Amino acid sequence: MTQISISELKTNPGKYVTMAEAQDVLITKNGKVVAKLVTAKVDKKEAFKHFLSLFPEKGLDLDPEKVREERLG
Repeated sequence: MTQISISELKTNPGKYVTMAEAQDVLITKNGKVVAKLVTAKVDKKEAFKHFLSLFPEKGLDLDPEKVREERLG
């Protein structure tokens, strides 16, 4: 993860937008982290795991690969 100042982001925005495709970029102002630049690509497996974690009381302990295989098979 890379950390840059907001003035550096203003100077080279394209560089850091491209960098954010591969890694998170933390943006600081006066030495404090104020924002994070992340990729817009959705990791479907991670999104599914996050969704399941929102309902722990339901006992939903599903494996995304197993669900995919059942759906396709």
